[in-house]
This record gives sequence, structure tokens and C-alpha cells, in this order.
Amino acid sequence: MKAYIRAASCISPQNTFGDVGFLITPVETTGIRLTAIEPDYKAFIDPKQIRRMSHIIKMGVAAAQDCLNKSNVEMPGAVITGTAFGCLEDTVSFLTRIIEMHEEMLPPTAFIQTTHNTVAAQIALMLKCHNYNNTFVHKGASFENALTDGLMLLNENETNNILVGGTDELTDTSFTILNRLGLYKRKPVSNLSLFSDESKGTIGGEGAAFFLLSSDLSSNNLVELNGVKTFYKPVDNAGIEKKVIAFLSTHSLQIGDIDLIITGKNGDIKNDAVYQQLSYSLFVDKPMANYKHLCGEYPTSSSFALWVAANCIKNAEVPAIITDENVQPKRILIYNHYQNIYHSLMLVSSC
Repeated sequence: MKAYIRAASCISPQNTFGDVGFLITPVETTGIRLTAIEPDYKAFIDPKQIRRMSHIIKMGVAAAQDCLNKSNVEMPGAVITGTAFGCLEDTVSFLTRIIEMHEEMLPPTAFIQTTHNTVAAQIALMLKCHNYNNTFVHKGASFENALTDGLMLLNENETNNILVGGTDELTDTSFTILNRLGLYKRKPVSNLSLFSDESKGTIGGEGAAFFLLSSDLSSNNLVELNGVKTFYKPVDNAGIEKKVIAFLSTHSLQIGDIDLIITGKNGDIKNDAVYQQLSYSLFVDKPMANYKHLCGEYPTSSSFALWVAANCIKNAEVPAIITDENVQPKRILIYNHYQNIYHSLMLVSSC
């Protein structure tokens, strides 16, 4: 059964939410951390509820509701999310209060909202949706596994409309910890010139992107989602090439049939070596684009890449900020890896 993306919504460090055009005016930030541009949540969430919601919950709920509005679907048949870190802000708040209040008289709200499935649960509560609800917490493969689950439900004819999203936030505490682990650059850098700064580390990011998957063919569909594949700790680049070739062959395609390849290049020398080597072998002479200089690096950033790919095909243009290639893609392959551990492939094409 074919699967389509009916609508997509994205909150990110760029102007991607609402009717603002497709990456027309890139937002430049100098530093080692990108923060999501938050919309007016009152248009999507009851103001009485907003004050009890943390950063990631507001992003996820607003993006989900906007996606449903765009697709003219009031009640999805399933709500599936992927997140690696979950509600970090609430977790830190609860742990801090444990220490400050000596484990006595702790307010329950922060504890209740520390669980990773809080975003999906809040969406269901807001919609009064009692249908299938699931959250995948699989580190760098969280969003891809959520997407795979959605495709399986469509193939099993469980429902014909599924809301799937990827969310992660970057708090001051998590940023400090990840920075100590050496994930980020040691000197401030402009995100728009990230790839010209050849050094260790990348820039942190966050965001929420939601998609309405449908099995129904419609003129309103953005793209067809052909397939998703994940693989873990490949031995070498030859193994990666085999995975890519095998993935395409399952859809009766070859690398020559791909119009554009979007990679997870993030400005870190070690991280980008994989993409650099593939550009000289399997991906040679193929138009390639990057996206993490716009959203930063985080485990579910591939959801931002899928949003970019869907809009590139629907608009029949690729913004200059992600590639200097002149191409009007009808078929896009997304290849991303997180810390060279969690690798994923996503294939989308015009309807």
C-alpha cells in the first residue's frame, strides 16, 4: 500500500512555522547553539494550559495541531511520536526540587510531565483522541522508528490517517552536559558558514516536526513516502553503500534514479567523513544538500530533513541555503546518521 504525507508542520530555529514561505530568509545565529523560534501558542493551545506546559510540549502540541489543520483532519487514527531525550526541562525541574525541598512536599506536575510520552499524551488529551498512541525512545533512530510504525499501521489497514512527529529540546543543563562530552564546537561559529569551519564538534539544535500520513491519494498530498530504513553501527563505508543500494533496490530503483540526496552533514570533521567519502563513490555526480546548519544537531533532526524534502518536491525547487545545485527534484533520498551509530534512510517522491 502506498503512503503519502498529506501535511507537515515544523517548529525550528528557522522561520518554518505558519505561512512564512519555504526557507526564504534564513536565520543566522553566531554561537554553538540554535534555539527554536516559538510561535504564538495561544492560537493552538488553551491559554490556561500553556502555563503548565514546558518548552517541548508546547512545540509538539502546536506543530501537531497545525499539521492537522493543514490536512483538514480533526481526529487522526493514531498519534505516534519519536524523541530521544523527552521532556528535559521538566526532568531537570523535578530533580532540582527533590534536592531543594529535601524530598518532601514535591509538586506533582513536573514529575508527571517528565515521561517521554508526554507530548503524544498531551496531543491525545487536547484532541480527546482515544486511538492508538505510542512514543519511540530509541536515541538517534527515534523518529525513524515512529515513522516505520506509522507505515506499518497503514499497511495493516488499521487507519488511513496517522499523525507522526519527532521532537527534542535543548535545555541549558543538557547543553552543558553535551558540551562537556565534546559534541559542540569550542569557538562560536555562524550557523550559515558551519561547513566552512573544518574543526571538531557541531552546533546544538532542537525542534518539532509533525506529519499527517495517509493512504488516500489526493491532490492535497505533499509527497509520497516510499520507505524508511535504519541500521546500526555499520562496519565501514562499503557496508553503508550496500545498505543504500539494497534499500533502493527494494523500490526498484538505482542511485541514478535519485534527483537529490539530503545528508546529515553537521560541520564536525569526524561526523562528516562518512558523507565526504560517499560523495566520491556512490553519491558521485549526484546533487547533494545539507540541513543541519539550519536546525542544529539533535537526535530527531531527521524530522526536519523530511519536512525540507517534502517542501522541496511540492514546491519544485530547492532553496539555495541548502544547496548550490540547480535542481527540481521529483525523488529525494535522505541519509542521516547520529554520532555514526544510528543510521537512517528515507525516500520520498512526487505523487
